[in-house]
Amino acid sequence: MTSPPQTLDVGFRSERGPILIALMVTTGLVAIDSTILATAVPSIVGDIGGFSAFPWLFSIYLLAQAVSVPVYAKLSDTLGRKPIILIGVALFLVGSILCGFAWSMPALIAFRAIQGLGAGAVQPMAITIAGDIYTVAERAKTQGYLASVWAVSSVVGPTLGGVFSQFLSWRWIFFVNVPLCILAMVLLVRVFHEKIERTRHRVDYLGATLLTASLSLIILAVLEGGQAWAWNAPQSIGAFALGALLLAGFVIAEKYAAEPVLPLWVFSRRLLLTTAFISLGVGAVLIGLTSYVPTYLERSVGAPPLVAGLALAALTIGWPIAASQSGRLYLRIGFRNTVLIGMAVAVTGTLVLALTSQTPSIALVASSCFVVGLGMGLVATPSLIAAQASVQWNERGVVTGTNLFSRSIGSALGVAIFGAIANGIFQSIGGSEKVPSSVEAASGAVFIAVAVSAVATVAAAFAMPRTPVAHEESRAGGAEQTQR
Repeated sequence: MTSPPQTLDVGFRSERGPILIALMVTTGLVAIDSTILATAVPSIVGDIGGFSAFPWLFSIYLLAQAVSVPVYAKLSDTLGRKPIILIGVALFLVGSILCGFAWSMPALIAFRAIQGLGAGAVQPMAITIAGDIYTVAERAKTQGYLASVWAVSSVVGPTLGGVFSQFLSWRWIFFVNVPLCILAMVLLVRVFHEKIERTRHRVDYLGATLLTASLSLIILAVLEGGQAWAWNAPQSIGAFALGALLLAGFVIAEKYAAEPVLPLWVFSRRLLLTTAFISLGVGAVLIGLTSYVPTYLERSVGAPPLVAGLALAALTIGWPIAASQSGRLYLRIGFRNTVLIGMAVAVTGTLVLALTSQTPSIALVASSCFVVGLGMGLVATPSLIAAQASVQWNERGVVTGTNLFSRSIGSALGVAIFGAIANGIFQSIGGSEKVPSSVEAASGAVFIAVAVSAVATVAAAFAMPRTPVAHEESRAGGAEQTQR
């Protein structure tokens, strides 16, 4: 293994330019999917029904993504990044096609799980590959390119979702992934080549099974509690208890696994632990806004799907703008200070949205989302890079996977909790998703919960150690793998 070139030439015309383009296209799959579905929820519900179950469209996707990330991450450290990311794109393609042909809400939910299994490999591997071929200093510039994908997707996703829902069919929000998946696979096969030392490995099937089962039961209990059964019903208590028991069993299994799917040493290092908690909060805030803002605007003020989608796009426009500039900031003042600034901005945006939710305004919602996006861009990217830069190549896949696993868990649990809050409000006031006042009340409660999540994340940011960027670079140096 040799250190990568120390030049800051990371553009498309550089030696690594073709790989960067392939990563941008691949990242676009997840980026577009993160915003395109939310705008179509009212249309989907109107066509195949199941409003009370629609949070499962996000939960099942995020759950499948979350539990598969550690497995893919571990395999990538032994088999290499390329085969894993190709498997992910293939699964995402199959899931997208099946979603497009879904005939009912349960079928759509099931097919979204397949999409989630693909996303579990796509996003972490793209980020890990970037971490392999670029140094910490170079990543500051590389973020501009990768962030541009989210910037474009933040407009393209909601726009396509709105157009398809309003003028064509919501099914096209899934079919549009087909050509993108094919293009991503072709580029990855042609331009990305890695040299790795093949080693025998043992997949931690027991750990993966226990993790999947425990989180599934907990999310099921949160989403269905107070809906399908009472919170104090045997089903609810049993699901929570069994989920907690299986989670404890997972921890024990990881202690004795030869190659644990989620190594416990990750949580023994303060930097990795705090950045994981930060990522957990980022996931909750992100899903709370992306899953409820469009429905809130469409039902409360009658905004067309296209307009509601563009209001949400402000979130994912602010995010990449801040992320692309975060490198200059953390190279100057450090990772921790950058994250703290970002959290202050994000908390401000969520509080404004929560406090003004009973007076719906498209402009105000869009502005709040933009501010939250700016804050998240200064939080998510620096915290992830800090974690990546603190370990060697053969640990970077697991560390990246753990960070994104935390974000997915935050989103999965977040959408379940927010869904339970919204459904609880509907029941308490005897309202309906078709009554504007009911939607305002339910959405307002969700936005308050989002603000609380953001405030709680500040504590993790304060606990993050003050590790100089130069120190992280020296620790990671010499362990990079050159991709040609």
